[in-house]
Amino acid sequence: MRWSPLWAGVLIVALLWPLALPGQLALRDMLVLDSPALSPGALGTGDLPARNAPQDGLLALLGTVLPASWVARGLILAGAVAGAVGAVWLARFQGATRLSTLASLTLVLWNPFVVERLLQGHWSLVIAGWLLPLIAVAGMSGRPGVAWVAMWAASLTPTGALFALFTGVATARAHRGRTLLLGVLCCLPWLVPGLIHSGGAVAESAAAFAPRAEGYVGAPGALVGLGGIWNADAVPPSREIGFALAGVLLFALLLTAARRVPAPLLWLAGVGLGGAVFAWLAPGVLGWLIATVPGAGLVRDASKLTVLALPAYVAAAASTRTWAAGLVLVLALLQVPDAPRALAPLSPQPVAVDRSLVDLVDGRDVLLVDEPTLVRRADGIVMINPLAKALPTVESGALSVDGVLVDAPSPRWRSAIAAWEARDMAALEDLGVGVVVSEGQVVETAAGPQPRRLGLTLLAVWLLIPAGVWLARWR
Repeated sequence: MRWSPLWAGVLIVALLWPLALPGQLALRDMLVLDSPALSPGALGTGDLPARNAPQDGLLALLGTVLPASWVARGLILAGAVAGAVGAVWLARFQGATRLSTLASLTLVLWNPFVVERLLQGHWSLVIAGWLLPLIAVAGMSGRPGVAWVAMWAASLTPTGALFALFTGVATARAHRGRTLLLGVLCCLPWLVPGLIHSGGAVAESAAAFAPRAEGYVGAPGALVGLGGIWNADAVPPSREIGFALAGVLLFALLLTAARRVPAPLLWLAGVGLGGAVFAWLAPGVLGWLIATVPGAGLVRDASKLTVLALPAYVAAAASTRTWAAGLVLVLALLQVPDAPRALAPLSPQPVAVDRSLVDLVDGRDVLLVDEPTLVRRADGIVMINPLAKALPTVESGALSVDGVLVDAPSPRWRSAIAAWEARDMAALEDLGVGVVVSEGQVVETAAGPQPRRLGLTLLAVWLLIPAGVWLARWR
């Protein structure tokens, strides 16, 4: 019997069981409607930095023919399977035994990063994390085509694209220049709008999103266990009552096998863990970088850097033998023993959208005057206002964390609000606002839908990357 596929299946079902339930995905930063709007914002060319490109554009495009919430479910499941494949491949690359292969599988699929990020709604970042070991082993095994496709899949989210680029370039045995070029191409859906967009994060966001201590291990202990997310509400209860200690013990055990881990993976782990710890130690320095260096806001949520260590962890686990391999497996599970129960909020929700309003808007930009950006589900958990995804909106982007303004409202939103308060319909039309919704009233202007050509072009280029990889393999 092949134990690896069976064990991978058990872990995946235990983690992702909520996704089999009916409804639409709505949890904190994640809102995937069945039919999201194919708007400039979804394509990354709206009023805000393109933090969700090409993910939202892809879902909106596919949502015209398939329920996008089920597409997202399929992508998450495929990411988990790819993560399992990468773990087994990397384990064999390291000459693993059967038990150490199972330990490697467990480390990839079942860890605090996966659970905490899913609870925060960062599903595409979790996919990217699962893909990093596959990218690494494909590169080190001289299989650039596999690495390139995995890099492309990881680039659904900007942070995933960067992590995949770093991993791909660091581990490429050959074609490093091509790997770098492909990684840059994968970044175009958010990189190009970022060069055009003038907005950015504020320095205070570094402290607001700083790595957070977890029970009995502090922030450094949480980080080496691949935890430490800034939002306490996204942390499983077990992490606060002592089970985070298992992550520290696991890290210490993996260190004993570090000499057998390929050097590129150790470098990646050093960058990831070192960067996260630095952000915790010196949030002021990180804040300065965020405020002055374009694009640095991508790493303000610094605990996510720890996922760069995942390939090294897997390789170290694969290098353990006998009792040590069994202990790695047990400690990996004990880091988040309540993962299946903790992930219950991932269950899809009934989400109501006013379809008559969607039909009336007909692709025009909408100014939602008195609609909150965030609302609460029936169980009290925060979610994004469905109208923000169902309609092409004038995006505010204002965000406060614990009373600290970490993202200021967008200039266009401020101008549109000022124009509406002055009832200056000509100014609203000049701003491209086609519909205003205020206090239950709907007011239309003469403005038509905003251009989407740039966003659609960038999405098309991104979608064609796998075809380019296939052609490159035969040259």
